[in-house]
Amino acid sequence: MLTADALASALQDLAGWSGDPTGIRRTVTAASFPAAVALVDAVAAYAERVDHHPDIDIRWREVTFACSTHSAGGVTVQDLDLAAEIDRLIDRLADGG
Repeated sequence: MLTADALASALQDLAGWSGDPTGIRRTVTAASFPAAVALVDAVAAYAERVDHHPDIDIRWREVTFACSTHSAGGVTVQDLDLAAEIDRLIDRLADGG
């Protein structure tokens, strides 16, 4: 589990993410409901490949991702990597990819 200082430093590189050592989260607004679902699908496929899954809440066009490693009791490097990949997927899908 990351310390508060280590997490604060790491969050500087993850735009839109916030939280504390117990968990980090980001909410994004997609262009449409189908776009929000496509984002969730892309994140789900990646999460399955790496066997590390975020909590996801979707409400119309708003999607909230929450990351923590339950077995570690908080945020780990694995969560930061997952958050960075979620950011890449958000950017890719926003560009139509």
